[in-house]
Amino acid sequence: MKIIGLEEHFWTPELADALTSLPPEQQDDVLKGYPQDFKDKLADLGEGRLRHMDLIGLDMMVLSVSSPGAQGLPPAQAVALARQANDRLAAAVKAHPDRFAGFATLPTPDPAAAVRELERAVQELGFKGALINGRTGDKYLDHPDFRPLLAKAAELDVPIYLHPQIAPKPVRALYYDGFDPELSIAFASSGWGWHLDAGIGALRLILSGVFDELPSLQFILGHWGEMVTFYLDRANDMSARLAQAGRKKSVAEYFRQNFYLTSSGLFVTPYLQRALNVMGADRVMFSSDYPFRYFPDGTARSFLEQAPISFDDKAKIGHLNAERLLKLK
Repeated sequence: MKIIGLEEHFWTPELADALTSLPPEQQDDVLKGYPQDFKDKLADLGEGRLRHMDLIGLDMMVLSVSSPGAQGLPPAQAVALARQANDRLAAAVKAHPDRFAGFATLPTPDPAAAVRELERAVQELGFKGALINGRTGDKYLDHPDFRPLLAKAAELDVPIYLHPQIAPKPVRALYYDGFDPELSIAFASSGWGWHLDAGIGALRLILSGVFDELPSLQFILGHWGEMVTFYLDRANDMSARLAQAGRKKSVAEYFRQNFYLTSSGLFVTPYLQRALNVMGADRVMFSSDYPFRYFPDGTARSFLEQAPISFDDKAKIGHLNAERLLKLK
């Protein structure tokens, strides 16, 4: 069975250097803990990555720059380095079109430039959408500054992958600090905070009314829905107030009609079953979250192949939904 991974990361050394050269108060502390072999995996868009794909069991990767990406840079630097990253990814896709596809990196610190870069990436480079790492400064994607970008994604008929980013330092100090520094960073990132922040970003989009303005706009959430999937019934209690504000649908309806989910390397059968129960098999897709989650023993493939679901649903999750949404040949 063909398997396509939709959250599979890379970076450029130039982008990494820029992010780690920011003033300490602006840096993403998660980056400091990356060992050299991990950095090498992120930078490799050639034969090494292809070998790892074979070990994982992925037939294709839809590649994207990992968090915090261009979202963490000053505007001019974000524009230049996002364009460079997209050009480098386009070259890798051209070299291996049967194995790689791309999500654009966007310089959201300059919202107008982000619109132009999305258009270029899709129309000239052949990318299948964009991945945005949560907030840009203190602005989530529901902020009015980004409405032209969302409108451009809807016009181009491409999805946006809404990926986590670590919370701002004042939030971290209140919610996650107070432990050993490495433990606090883990708590604020992969242990909890990343997913809470991305889920908040998704709910803010729903509450903002953007999907009434742009009903065809589609987002992708990793990690089985960034916590929203597991508390959708509770979040749906806000629907009465949404109606009072003039919204056309309930929270749950927007979530089920404007979002897709992927696995992001969390190969837990009850999570898969919850995603299917909430979203239906047509809105669940696959991802291994390489190299943050790396299973060279074929765990990713065997998880899907052995899942207690129908073969038709496995095929939808493995490749059919991705091929339809991203218009993959």
